[in-house]
Amino acid sequence: MLLAEDDRAIRHALERALTLEGYQVTAVADGVEALAQAHRTPPDVLLLDVMMPGIDGLQVCRVLRAEGDRTPILMLTALVETADRIAGLDAGADDYVVKPFDVEEVFARLRALLRRTSPDNGAVADVPKEVPPVSADRQIEAAGLRMDVQARRAWRGERELELTRTEFELLELLVRNAGIVLDHSTIYDRIWGYDFGPGSKNLAVYVGYLRRKLDEPGAPQLIHTVRGVGYVLRED
Repeated sequence: MLLAEDDRAIRHALERALTLEGYQVTAVADGVEALAQAHRTPPDVLLLDVMMPGIDGLQVCRVLRAEGDRTPILMLTALVETADRIAGLDAGADDYVVKPFDVEEVFARLRALLRRTSPDNGAVADVPKEVPPVSADRQIEAAGLRMDVQARRAWRGERELELTRTEFELLELLVRNAGIVLDHSTIYDRIWGYDFGPGSKNLAVYVGYLRRKLDEPGAPQLIHTVRGVGYVLRED
């Protein structure tokens, strides 16, 4: 694991906690060092602070994604506005934790990211029976959307969508269950492998960002909110 955090106290505390949790941690203090270390010894997962001197976490994320590096990235941010979190997702981050954070939440999000990229790293969480397991179908379609699961490509009509890993997995779950209302807990379990509780805004941010990529002027909205329950994909 590569940890980049410019605050010495936070960096040392996280490095110690992660090491005790069983991770092999390389800790650096800024974005320049983070990029150099990532190029020198590619990590299994990156934990990046957003606000760092010189090259910040968002720039590190953009550079790695532009190079085709798909290593899971968890961002640490003190910025709490939705637009700021969206900036991190747009840069290619897979997930984020808002400061001040509980270290157990960091552990949970890291485990979820590693499970999604390494099938042998953990068991798949149980889900309600009404949600069918993911099948091996390569091509799936619903509500004017088409997805090539193996190639990890998606289209609305003729327009190809540029999606992050998490956005693709969320859209795939909705497409496979088109017309079925999926509750928040089910989506958290299937996408992150962990329910972050009713206070988490993580899912709402991802749904909002996915809507921005899906929606078209004059076309019906595809992802609908069922207040107090969850989300459903349908073409009204």
